[in-house]
Amino acid sequence: MSAILVIDVGTSSVRAAVVSADGRVEHVRRRPTPAAIPFPGLVEFDAAAVATAALDAARECMAACGERPAGLGVTTQRASTVAWHAGTGQPLGPGLGWQDLRTVGKCLELQTSGWRFSPSESATKFAWHVEQAGATAGNDLRLGTVDSWIVWNLTAGERHITDASNAGVTGLYGLSAGGWRSDALKILSLDPAWLPSIVDTSGDLGVAHLLDDLPLHALVGDQQASLIGQSCTVPGLAKATFGTGGMLDVCLGATPPTAEVRSDHGCFPIVAWQIDQSVAWGSEAVMLSAGTAVDWLVEDMQILGHVSESATVAAACEDTGGVIMVPALLGLGTPHWDFGARGALFGLTRGTDRSQLVRAVLEGVAHSGADLLEATELDTGQRIDTLRVDGGMSANHVFVQALADFCARPIEVSRELEATTLGAGYLAGLALGTWTDTDQIAAAWSPKMVIEPSGRSTERDRWREAVARAGRWYPELSAINF
Repeated sequence: MSAILVIDVGTSSVRAAVVSADGRVEHVRRRPTPAAIPFPGLVEFDAAAVATAALDAARECMAACGERPAGLGVTTQRASTVAWHAGTGQPLGPGLGWQDLRTVGKCLELQTSGWRFSPSESATKFAWHVEQAGATAGNDLRLGTVDSWIVWNLTAGERHITDASNAGVTGLYGLSAGGWRSDALKILSLDPAWLPSIVDTSGDLGVAHLLDDLPLHALVGDQQASLIGQSCTVPGLAKATFGTGGMLDVCLGATPPTAEVRSDHGCFPIVAWQIDQSVAWGSEAVMLSAGTAVDWLVEDMQILGHVSESATVAAACEDTGGVIMVPALLGLGTPHWDFGARGALFGLTRGTDRSQLVRAVLEGVAHSGADLLEATELDTGQRIDTLRVDGGMSANHVFVQALADFCARPIEVSRELEATTLGAGYLAGLALGTWTDTDQIAAAWSPKMVIEPSGRSTERDRWREAVARAGRWYPELSAINF
């Protein structure tokens, strides 16, 4: 059988699925793994529960498939961190989500001596884990992002690895050198023995002993998996994923970045994938809050009963009545990078109703998505003629139309709501010979639909004014520069 099992670990759920040789995603099994927010700005998860959920979903998926898959691919949320003891395999306290801001103080402290780390990167989160471990932080300590933790469990502790796409967004990886930065490890008091080895994204990566000894053939960060899952394997092709947060990634091919740090436009160089030690590069723009803003309407404001209601409610009005929502619930990412910004509503009147408020939230995320596109084009010097999209919000027709309007170009919606799974399947399939090369993956693209812009890009000026007013709400957080 040429089908491939994929484990896909997101920020709020784990799913397993089988990717067939014709690119279909089948036998999907999902387990909820919601993050905990014990205090504003803190985002934690139960690492042991995530590993158990991944194994349970994968085993159920294999049983539903009825045949033994040819191999396994793993894709996970990036930058989130776990610390554990090698001997027991037990986590040392909670995992830290990529949105967790508890290391802001550490970032500010290091900034005074010339080091610029982001609290959304893994680097200072690893240092926090070490501080919490205290005297137990000996040779037995292991630190890893979620991919490392899942592989450690799948291989029964045999493999402590991460791939280049995940390592590249930790804040500890030297893009030009291709390994851990010894100077960054030293300043954070991190022993390299605690960290995983860096391997290819696709290849022979190990054996999942806890899954019937399936060979592991792909390990990739979720955004890079989505890039490949939407067939953006040719330089200049770009995708945006709108899930908990939002990320826009563009494939740049074999040309390495000119700098290893954030650009003036707020984008980052990334490793899109690495095969046979050869790197394909990319650029990434980041939105800190996307689906989170819709969750806020449901869980906190109780304006909606479920996120699926947002499109229907928003469609009940033709426009927002002049209301603009800046979804800076955790600060602003690309292009501003202002951790001190906060969510804001402007233009409210006595006549503002529920549907206009919901539409304003959806359009605020769409405006932020257009910001990512503009920044990426300035950063790369390339025009992106069409933007491919996936993620939970790509099923929301009001949102996607607004995104097309504010980007002023066509939006191609992925057939797979979560293209991460397909991307990990493609990468494992490259190692297995199911797909011969990335050009074959590029040719496989067939969008679910194409949404054309309707000429509302003039609303961008008011949006920019609203963003300016939402910025620097907490000046001490806005002072973080990385």
